[in-house]
Amino acid sequence: MKKKLLVVHHSQSGSTERLAHAAVAGAREEDAVELRWLRAAEAGAADLAWCDALLLATPENFGFMSGGMKEFLDRTFYAASAQQLNRACALIISAGNDGSGAVRQLHRILQGYPMREVAEPLVVRGEPRPADLERAADTGRALAAGLELGIF
Repeated sequence: MKKKLLVVHHSQSGSTERLAHAAVAGAREEDAVELRWLRAAEAGAADLAWCDALLLATPENFGFMSGGMKEFLDRTFYAASAQQLNRACALIISAGNDGSGAVRQLHRILQGYPMREVAEPLVVRGEPRPADLERAADTGRALAAGLELGIF
C-alpha cells in the first residue's frame, strides 16, 4: 500500500506556490508515494486523516504565517486533534523578513495536533532563486523517501 503525502500551501504573490511546486516535483520522484497537493482554502480535516505525512508551505506575513494557512489550521484543528493523527510534517516558509515568527507560530500550533516535524524548516528569504527551488525539491524528495522507506 502506498504511503500518502499531503502538501498544503497558501500563496498570494506566487513565491510560496513556486516553492510548493518544486517540493511536489521532488516528492513525485518517489513512485511508491501517493501525493495530494491543495491550496489551504481547499484542504480539510479529511485530507489530514487521509495522509501519512504533511508538508505545509506558507508565506511570512507581518512576521507570522499567512492568514490563509492559519485559517486552514484553525478549521481542521479540533477534528484532527480528536483523531490523534500524529503525522510527520515539514515546513516551507517564504519570508520577507527572517521567517522566525512564522516558524515559531507553526511549531506552537502543530504541537497541539500533534504533528511531529521530521526536517528543519526551509526558510527562503525574498524571491526564490534556482538554488532555493532545488532545496524545496529536496524537502519534498526527503519527505517522500522517508515515507517510502517507512522512516516516518
